Amino acid sequence: MGVRVAGADVQHLADGDTSVNGGEVPTRAGRVRPVSGRRFPQRTGLDFTGEAVALGPAATGPAVGDRIWGIMPRTSGFGAAEYVAVRPRQLGRIPKGLDVVEAAALPAGTTAITALRDKARLRPGERLLVRGAAGGVGHVAVQLGKAMGAHVTGLARADNLGPVHRLGADEAYDYRATDPADAGGYDVFLDTMGKDFEAHRRLPGPAGRMETIAFDVERPVGSLGYLLASAAHGRRRVRFFSGNPRTALFNDLAAHVADGAIRPVVDTVSPLEEIGAAHRALEAGGVRGKFVVRVD
Repeated sequence: MGVRVAGADVQHLADGDTSVNGGEVPTRAGRVRPVSGRRFPQRTGLDFTGEAVALGPAATGPAVGDRIWGIMPRTSGFGAAEYVAVRPRQLGRIPKGLDVVEAAALPAGTTAITALRDKARLRPGERLLVRGAAGGVGHVAVQLGKAMGAHVTGLARADNLGPVHRLGADEAYDYRATDPADAGGYDVFLDTMGKDFEAHRRLPGPAGRMETIAFDVERPVGSLGYLLASAAHGRRRVRFFSGNPRTALFNDLAAHVADGAIRPVVDTVSPLEEIGAAHRALEAGGVRGKFVVRVD
């Protein structure tokens, strides 16, 4: 994939990749039109990796030939393309030791850093619960939680419990067969699924923190309304945010990769012409890490 930095922008790379993100699936399917807008088709591929191929006259930071990764702004374009244009502040350099396929599994990990470090302010010794622990953000959150000194519990499908343990989780439970409340209270709950907020918001203790990066796409208006009401009232708030990482955050992610705290997990790799199959696989559930899409 070619990244071009045009004007104050960069353009995207040759020999790069993207991945399928959970939020893209309902957007592409038209299930969240109150949020995404009603103009279709909706483009896909938020994150990208590749090589910078051109710089605009005002561009600073990357150089032509640099291997870079980043996340496209949701309002101006998406990364499932041979070339993209993006501003320098929306990308960083891929750390040494990662190829572009591995790197494509990680840009969404910036969301895990924001959630645990900046929003929840996770502290050593605290108990962290990650819902969707085998997924694109969840598999990074499990590793990051351990690196931050937390006791980590993961919720995932039964066939993903082994992989979640291997990521470093102290405990892992089948979300369909286990009540996580049976394992005790939690200080921080990171939810990547966005459903059943009423049933899950009491899992953290009275002084605990619940962060979510998703909402119920089957009832988006009611779900977002619940989040707004929760943020305004009560001690057990459910705080929603959508990641919009900048270069400093990609540099933090790269540092965690370099010191071995975070490693990518690639479920499958598909060519760009089979991106539809990758979307269907994510819709079916059970992903381990990321479905990566090659853009050559």
